[in-house]
Amino acid sequence: MVQESQRINHYSGKERADEKPDQPLTHSAFNGGFLFIDDILRKPKFKRFTTEDIVDVVNTNDKQRFHLETDSITGQLKIRANQGHSLVVPDLELKPITSAEQYSSVIHGTYYKFWESIKRQGLKRMTRTHIHFAAGEPGESGIISGMRNSCDLMIYLDLEKALLSGLQFFLSSNNVILSSGDENGVIAPIFFQKVVDRKTGQNLLQDIAFLDETGKNHYQKVLAESELVLADDLADEVSRQRKARRKKGHESGKR
Repeated sequence: MVQESQRINHYSGKERADEKPDQPLTHSAFNGGFLFIDDILRKPKFKRFTTEDIVDVVNTNDKQRFHLETDSITGQLKIRANQGHSLVVPDLELKPITSAEQYSSVIHGTYYKFWESIKRQGLKRMTRTHIHFAAGEPGESGIISGMRNSCDLMIYLDLEKALLSGLQFFLSSNNVILSSGDENGVIAPIFFQKVVDRKTGQNLLQDIAFLDETGKNHYQKVLAESELVLADDLADEVSRQRKARRKKGHESGKR
């Protein structure tokens, strides 16, 4: 829930955004797919709405489709769509990860015998419920939750990019990062940051063909689609709740 002080300090709640020319929205400034409320309100579809409308929608939506918070640097409100609308947490001890800010390294350990398949098809959960990642590099003891010490390769995940694409991640009670992947149980190679040979330090991604323009274009398409979904869903929800309030008020007036 958004605190009342956030509304008072940063917005009057009744001021409408200036009607400016349509501008593209972008997630690039934030981890986890956030957009500034100010930027959203400049879109033509939102010219009838206020900041207060959006805050009310977030706080009262029973499906928890949106997440709202104040940016720590600018003090502005920002919003993101919860992936899949409502986060599905399969275990009460799993904490949903909605931002990459706290995780400097997210690593999956594997072996050379699996690399040819992984570099073409991505990481698969196979018969397991989740794909496991370590929340950091191995320490001096070589032991870390989420990765076996005998692994040949360390696959570094671009968590921010994966979150923006709609993949869900969770943190377990023993600090292992878990993901069930996409609808096919896969985390595609376009989300790999680097793949390091633990003995030589060589980055195996340097000569991999999937890091070409096709992969980059796919990612840009995913971002553009997610922006449209957020804006359209939010506008529809604000309109729906406004109509519901008007209907309720009309029915109350008849009594």
